[in-house]
Amino acid sequence: MGTKAKKKSIVKNLKKASAQFSTPKDDSPDFVPLEGGPARKTPKIEERENKATVLYIGRIPHGFYENEMEGFFKQFGTIKRLRIARNRKTGKSRHFGFIEFESPEVAKVVSECMHNYLLFEHLLQVHLVPPERVHPKLWKGVTRRYKPMDWVKIERKHHDKERTLEEHKKLVERIMKRDRRRRKRIEASGIDYDCPEIVGCNQPTSKKIRFDAE
Repeated sequence: MGTKAKKKSIVKNLKKASAQFSTPKDDSPDFVPLEGGPARKTPKIEERENKATVLYIGRIPHGFYENEMEGFFKQFGTIKRLRIARNRKTGKSRHFGFIEFESPEVAKVVSECMHNYLLFEHLLQVHLVPPERVHPKLWKGVTRRYKPMDWVKIERKHHDKERTLEEHKKLVERIMKRDRRRRKRIEASGIDYDCPEIVGCNQPTSKKIRFDAE
């Protein structure tokens, strides 16, 4: 092969190499593999538009309830709804809840600023909840405020209710049974103690009145 043919082959190879890299600016390759071969472009990841406005808040400390939470978080922006999960029977806080802001940007800022925020020796766990994962019953009963139950009143009503003679006998039997078990435990422990008798354990039976026929 002559020198002219060598030059032609070199020029042709250079044109091929330049053709591989001479792509438009928008489609320019991101990297060239180390093993050789054509240049590659990384796949584009479509960024989803942030539309989440609901935040999950975990590890809520004792005493940080609806009013306190609303007063604290309204410094970031307008709050639409707020709910703390509570025990249905006792009404006590379950230490997690949800809060909804009007603006998705505000919700994102709150999730970034308040996650792992130390509050009353508790590290708050704040996460955005995507709209597709918001349960339709999440805000059920959000307008109702917590009202503590008066357990003393409930127990008093249960204790003072009217009972029949049979119900009263069963109640006295249960009390006497517990008293006998208590006396046995005291004796087994070697304590010399004379337990007082329970007053009112013997309920008098109803008297039958006989009317003589005239």
